[in-house]
Amino acid sequence: MARRLDIFLILAGVLTLAGCNMDYYRSDTMTSSQFKNDPSSAVFSTDGNYAMFKTPMEYRGKSDNGLTFIKMWNHMTEMRGDNAMLSGTTSSPIYNSACYDDTPDLKHSYYFWWCCYKIIYSANSIIEMVPEGEALNNQLLGENYFMRAFCHLCLSCLYSKQYPLGRDNPGVVLRTSTDCSVTERSTVGEVYDQIEADLKKAVELLKGTTRRGDAGYISYDAARALLSRVYLYMEKNQECLDLCNEMLGADPAANLDQDLDNYFINARTSKETLWCIACTPLDAVGRSSLGSMYYSTNGTGGVGWGEVYWTDPLIELFRRYPGDKRFAAYFSTYGQLNDGTKMVHWPIDDGKNFFRSNAIVCGKDKGLTPDANGNFTFTYLDKQYTTVYKSKPGVNNGYPQYFINYNGAETQVYVRDNVDFANGTRNTYPQNYMSKFANQDGDPNLSSPVMLRWAEVILNRAEAEAKLGQDAAAIKDVNVLRKRAGIHEWANLAECQGHEYKTSLDVVLDERRMELCFEAQRPFDLIRNKRNIDHRFAGVQPWKEYPYDCDEFLFAIPADEILVSGISQNPGKGTNK
Repeated sequence: MARRLDIFLILAGVLTLAGCNMDYYRSDTMTSSQFKNDPSSAVFSTDGNYAMFKTPMEYRGKSDNGLTFIKMWNHMTEMRGDNAMLSGTTSSPIYNSACYDDTPDLKHSYYFWWCCYKIIYSANSIIEMVPEGEALNNQLLGENYFMRAFCHLCLSCLYSKQYPLGRDNPGVVLRTSTDCSVTERSTVGEVYDQIEADLKKAVELLKGTTRRGDAGYISYDAARALLSRVYLYMEKNQECLDLCNEMLGADPAANLDQDLDNYFINARTSKETLWCIACTPLDAVGRSSLGSMYYSTNGTGGVGWGEVYWTDPLIELFRRYPGDKRFAAYFSTYGQLNDGTKMVHWPIDDGKNFFRSNAIVCGKDKGLTPDANGNFTFTYLDKQYTTVYKSKPGVNNGYPQYFINYNGAETQVYVRDNVDFANGTRNTYPQNYMSKFANQDGDPNLSSPVMLRWAEVILNRAEAEAKLGQDAAAIKDVNVLRKRAGIHEWANLAECQGHEYKTSLDVVLDERRMELCFEAQRPFDLIRNKRNIDHRFAGVQPWKEYPYDCDEFLFAIPADEILVSGISQNPGKGTNK
């Protein structure tokens, strides 16, 4: 059948925008004469497109507060990376994302695919019907070209191989008009070429305009920032560098928010935010929100599920640089005793589907205290262990790493501040919460998730500089963010190389990991730089290192789509259900 799934459902379904604070005109039901006779209709329709990024919409005859573009985009991306770990099995499809075990009938994947094409179709309707020329028209067109590009980019990131792995790989379905009579997968290169063209058009149309409101609206700088990201993804490093130079000017720190404690709470109005998915209390969906899985007010029984935590490797990276304001602002451990005692834990095979639990020794008694050499002696399963302290190169005379001989092998263990074992752990995992998506307007579950910000532009330039052999410039840009974070600034590449870094790119990628953690960037940072994704950390996911070019990373194209259009499925993703 030639008809497209997304168009079929647009025509057959009834759109509901519960909790939306924007008036909404369905652009796919309007005519060019209506747009011409009532210019405000284009404004309302464009605002409706923004709403679809955040609002649960009816799909397959049902509405689910847990299904939104922004939540699916974040969870599908972050659980594929190495910053977030899931602390228990769950019926939520976030479990399948963490285990690289999605199938064509999982609701998060088919909703995200459908939602992206719905936004693309609506943007195409406006692009086709609104004439260029007048200032407001140009601004609205620029916003819609941006949204079309952004949705194609998100689809390409999750459902096809990344651009550096080959332009000729199968891509997603490219939609540049409302004519959906033909459905076929374009190549990755064709999709990215169109994304680049759309963003250049958006930049052209938005130049000289003033953003229509807070950071929830797309601006000229937001379009340029996304284009710089696309250049980086396409390995057009000189183009990325030139564009970032133009944007950042002489003072790259000028647009950064220095109040890290409150930046994400105030994302809509902060000067650092280039574009966010703007939410208000009217958009609140409680525990169905994006941030609910990352944060809870009172353990897992509080406001928020609080079941996804920081991975130990990410925590260890921050621990190299004590006093990092970012870590202090976004990291918290529920049930921490703050009595000076320590706990020790490390991942073990719990015998269930090769998943890893934690061996943990902590507040069941009094907690642990170090001996004169800084080591800890403890008993686990009736066997006594003593840690071996190793100081690794780093600032402040090195950061500590601890090891034990466990089952005949040297095993790294993590020594952290002690927690109340009964209330401070979940399935043996310390409840290490992340609060970038919490506490807006006093609501623990509310946020306006940031999609683009000036810190990323600085890091985009730093990565381009590193790849073009401009090591000193890359280190200088990294230091802009390290200075704001209140940690040691690198003198030069030679100093970095004395701290276990080989290249300036290694330095940049670690800084990207710390600065942009949990913002749906990390797995793409690894893959485009041809670095494997290491899932060998505590959590419910398989203990495995995934090659950067593995087919498992790709999400399954929804079974509904394949049944309707007949396009090919991604390799290894099973058959239609």
